[in-house]
Amino acid sequence: MATLDQCRAALDRLAQNLSSADGNVRSAAAFDRSLSCRITDLDVTFLGRLSHGAIQDVASVPGPPPHKAEIRLSMAGDDLVDLVDGKLNFAKAWGSGRVKLEAGLRDLLRLRTLL
Repeated sequence: MATLDQCRAALDRLAQNLSSADGNVRSAAAFDRSLSCRITDLDVTFLGRLSHGAIQDVASVPGPPPHKAEIRLSMAGDDLVDLVDGKLNFAKAWGSGRVKLEAGLRDLLRLRTLL
């Protein structure tokens, strides 16, 4: 089971990857939305903001998110680490229910380039 520190490091790597991306990935992430990533097995939620192609202001809170973010992810800690490391395919994980993604239709269409 991934630790809280490993999950935080994975989110930091994801933020770095987004901020250094170019082309379609950069343009797909270049909007302003609140984010939450619930790590189910650790009972913690990371909150942040996707803004100008970067994930900013990441903080963790115990339990479920205190408010409904515009883009919401939910998964086990190991799955987060594996997704960021490229060991787990997002589409397969989402299709099997290992990863849950909730967002408005317009956001989902933009996010498909990232995922």
